[in-house]
Amino acid sequence: MIRNSFDIGPEGWHSYDYHGEIVTGAGIFVLATWQREGGVDGSGFIWADQSRWSTDVPERPISILALIHYRNWVGLGPVDLRQAEVSVCLRGDDLKLYGATCYFWVHSPGVRWHFSGNPIPIMDGQWAPEPSRFVLENDESLWHRSYSSEEFQRRSYGQGGPRLDDVLGEVHSYGFSFIGFDREVQGRLSLGKFEIVAGT
Repeated sequence: MIRNSFDIGPEGWHSYDYHGEIVTGAGIFVLATWQREGGVDGSGFIWADQSRWSTDVPERPISILALIHYRNWVGLGPVDLRQAEVSVCLRGDDLKLYGATCYFWVHSPGVRWHFSGNPIPIMDGQWAPEPSRFVLENDESLWHRSYSSEEFQRRSYGQGGPRLDDVLGEVHSYGFSFIGFDREVQGRLSLGKFEIVAGT
């Protein structure tokens, strides 16, 4: 089980500022803001906004990695998420999507897949009465590979590229993205309780 209750802090969650990385030449990950109360059932929660994220141009389609969690940031190794069940509470406040849809994604070094078969609804100004729950089906027709480095493909997988099964079986990071916008998403995205239960 993976669980973030946000009782004592942001628990390793960040946003990704791709444009900042271009300027500095180093990865720019901005720690999410933690609030002790005001989350689901009055619990703690985290949030980020457009001041912490920017469009990730190498992704196809262009994406915003609004919330991102690398397991090694909290001293953990990769995890097998094949057929795992995710439960998440997201909330928007003055969130202007400009046509974007929110997706869960998984990442191993050099490749990212977005769970495009499962758009995640975001209520504005309030928490949904029930968490969004979905199973990470190991079926490439339900996912979109948004990024794969050429070097990674040559070294590890040849012309076929990295398969979803390989990535889901060894996930190093995961998070929530915006895809399909016609201008950069503005406003606040909050994350309440988050859980992943291993598949059977």
